[in-house]
Amino acid sequence: MTAQTNRITERMKAPEKVLSIYFTAGYPALEDTRTILKNLQDSGVDLVEIGLPFSDPLADGPTIQDSSTQALHNGMSTAKLFEQLEGVREEIDIPLVLMGYFNPMLQFGVEAFCKKCQEVGIDGIIMPDLPVDVYQREYQEIYERYNLLPIFLITPQTPEARIRELDEASKGFLYMVSTASTTGAKSGFGEEQFDYFNRIDQMGLQNEQVVGFGIHDSTTFEQATSTAKGAIIGSAFIKHLGAHGPEGTTDFVQAIRPGKPA
Repeated sequence: MTAQTNRITERMKAPEKVLSIYFTAGYPALEDTRTILKNLQDSGVDLVEIGLPFSDPLADGPTIQDSSTQALHNGMSTAKLFEQLEGVREEIDIPLVLMGYFNPMLQFGVEAFCKKCQEVGIDGIIMPDLPVDVYQREYQEIYERYNLLPIFLITPQTPEARIRELDEASKGFLYMVSTASTTGAKSGFGEEQFDYFNRIDQMGLQNEQVVGFGIHDSTTFEQATSTAKGAIIGSAFIKHLGAHGPEGTTDFVQAIRPGKPA
């Protein structure tokens, strides 16, 4: 991969819908990170979001909060995650996004963090609590130097002008939060969500949209991708990991997208 290309950008050009899976690094066990990544790739997942656990994950529901707590108790840290990811590109080809909160990134040192991301093969970063104007003013040049795509979030309540601003700042894709609540599986999407999906679809944004929050089975995956390019599953997969361990990954992915060869 050259400095001018990025795995996320390349994947978003492909015609197929994107299935992205989120998991918390260091959960269920500290050293499960590489195994889970390999199993997800082998199961046919298109993109993976690696969650860096944080002690105060305000945007996350109880399932992800609990997994973060367990991962921190297991000994996960920013430095430990980078250590685990060393050489990961020898066996993982799919795009990898690091998702976390700004405080650990700031403590590690923003440039040092971005440099390590590039070294281990991270393609993009999602920081829900990093304001776009702060990013553009203070960190955009650093992200660009290390070929890291910034991915920002929109919600049903985000005003149109702000959506366009976030779309302009985002690279790779725009993370489209399906609901104003915290993460976690819901029974399905209602009329309000479909109106929101259609409204965003008709805006003609420059980035592809990937929907997160509330996707937990094949039905909600199909609903979320009816207008969007892809969908992200987090809480449902983490629950499955807790119950079945990393070895249950293929069964989970096959249930979400039946018929796609692993």
